[in-house]
Amino acid sequence: MAPTLDFSNWWAKDTYKGTPVVVTMENPNYSVVEIDGPDSAFQPIEKSRGKNAKQVTWVLLLKANRAVGCISWLATVLWALLGVINKRLILRQGVAMENEKMMGKGKLLLRTIKVFLVISIAALIFEIIAHLKGWHYFQTPNLYVPKSSYDLFHMVYVAWVEFRADYIAPPIQALSNFCVALFLIQSADRLVLCLGCLWIKFKKIKPRISGHPFKSNDVESLGHEYPMVLVQIPMCNEREVYEQSISAVCQIDWPKDRLLIQVLDDSDDESIQWLIEAEVSKWTQRGANIIYRHRVIRTGYKAGNLKSAMSCDYAKDYEFVAIFDADFQPNPDFLKKTVPHFKDNPQLGLVQARWAFVNKDENLLTRLQNINLCFHFEVEQQVNGVFLNFFGFNGTAGVWRIKALEESGGWLERTTVEDMDIAVRAHLNGWKFIFLDDVKVLCEVPESYEAYRKQQHRWHSGPMQLFRLCLPTIITSKIPIWKKANLILLFFLLRKLILPFYSFTLFCIILPLTMFVPEAELPLWIICYIPVFMSFLNVLPSPKSFPFIVPYLLFENTMSVTKFNAMVSGLFQLSGSYEWIVTKKAGRLSESDLPSLAEKDLKTMNQLQIQRGSSDSELNRQKEQKELVDNQPIKKLNKIYRKELALAFLLLTAAIRSLLSAQGIHFYFLLFQGVTFLLVGLDLIGEQMS
Repeated sequence: MAPTLDFSNWWAKDTYKGTPVVVTMENPNYSVVEIDGPDSAFQPIEKSRGKNAKQVTWVLLLKANRAVGCISWLATVLWALLGVINKRLILRQGVAMENEKMMGKGKLLLRTIKVFLVISIAALIFEIIAHLKGWHYFQTPNLYVPKSSYDLFHMVYVAWVEFRADYIAPPIQALSNFCVALFLIQSADRLVLCLGCLWIKFKKIKPRISGHPFKSNDVESLGHEYPMVLVQIPMCNEREVYEQSISAVCQIDWPKDRLLIQVLDDSDDESIQWLIEAEVSKWTQRGANIIYRHRVIRTGYKAGNLKSAMSCDYAKDYEFVAIFDADFQPNPDFLKKTVPHFKDNPQLGLVQARWAFVNKDENLLTRLQNINLCFHFEVEQQVNGVFLNFFGFNGTAGVWRIKALEESGGWLERTTVEDMDIAVRAHLNGWKFIFLDDVKVLCEVPESYEAYRKQQHRWHSGPMQLFRLCLPTIITSKIPIWKKANLILLFFLLRKLILPFYSFTLFCIILPLTMFVPEAELPLWIICYIPVFMSFLNVLPSPKSFPFIVPYLLFENTMSVTKFNAMVSGLFQLSGSYEWIVTKKAGRLSESDLPSLAEKDLKTMNQLQIQRGSSDSELNRQKEQKELVDNQPIKKLNKIYRKELALAFLLLTAAIRSLLSAQGIHFYFLLFQGVTFLLVGLDLIGEQMS
């Protein structure tokens, strides 16, 4: 008789239902099954029962291989980072320290961060020793500190715990609550803007051109009437991009007798002046109505340049002025898509077009900038344009009614944001603005962190200068009260002052402090949930950038140092606040320009050879000068940024301290944020100089 094989203990329940039946076969090759009930034969069989030892071994080997690969990758990244730290920070190879003159009053902020860093390191050592001794007084909800002391160190630690709970934690908690309130207000503002953008897309609201804008009722005008348009290209030492902008503007589709192009060159390099003047001469001989202007005394930066150009006698003959920075390349139909909006709309003072970027995929820095700028144009500018008829002029890729400029006081040299200045004054005078999201002009974003940092400093110090100057004018103006409130509370305070203040204070100062003063707490939703949700909203206008949502969140917190420093400098008129540094350009071409580049250069050389207005000696001089400038070696170095490095070490120290409190989310946030500060401080985020 074959032995009975009882498998019921493997999967059977504790209580049996029905009468057990045992089926026994004479042939031992058959399986024996014990049925406990009518449904037991149809129950699913565990997957693990079908695996043998060899399969389990292979699964374990595969998992071990993946784990080893992940560990080796992390080790490789860590080793590479340590190598870069050793090369750039210790050996100082191929890098330059941040210029102390450029830091200005930022040195005070750097000293403050260093003091916090030294205190945090000392506190970390103190807490580690206390943790090893088993003193975890901060973990109890109601702080109880024993009065008996074991030794001097214990007495000091007890005194420190009592002092921080009674005197340090309350002000930190109060400042934390204040910043959290500002954070929530700013988040609500951003959410409202996003809802407004969704409403615009749902209703398909956009400015439209009715009828035939250039059709004339006068028989003698041949059926069309084009207004007089002045195009201005301000530039300063723009060796990399001057050809592209001049070429694009000269190919704008507009009657030549109704269009005048001004190249406003503020270059202080004579070789670049000659190149730009030669480019203007080339297009003049091709039939373009273009002139070259150079100021000997460069005062007022871009505002002074534009003001000088508008003072020309012939400028009075023109009705509109279009402005393009040196790296902007408008399409030929730009004026035909923008100027018609002015017809039959006498209160319209500005038509602003959107920017598009030829180098948005060049590196991580350009990708992150693309997220910010896409949200700025598609959400902020479009919503404000549709619902308020007001937004900040972007300084380029826009068309102004010259009458609006004149009635608003023209270009003023009092700030570094002359575009925002003229927009605010025009708004106070009752002029309306239109933003065209579907009209795009190609341009560049900075590819190096140095250039981007200087640009952001000017963009955040200038509005605070303007706010100080415009506040009395806004209060005494005749516009409705709700427009005054929008200008003061939303346009200036919330989006230009509060945003950099709470971002830097909350995530770079208060959060690491709460690790050393655990009696003051930051809720988890402030650290994780709301910032991630806000970053999600920012990425919505550029869906292809969703893989970069985490780097974007960390990088924005990193840039809060520069923005906060610039905001304080502009608000209190500290040194360096009124300083204009031209953003470096790389001279990138759009993909559509690359195939025709060689053919275009060949045509240009052939036309230059047959020009009648230039002698052979002049052509040879221009050619030699261009080769000399192009062959000049330019030594570029990456830089070390001290404030970012000091904050990196502060956040990493706080991350180590958070391990003692077993705060998981806090640890990961501080760790990744500290590493981001370290990468930015070592200038590893953008263009790398060899």
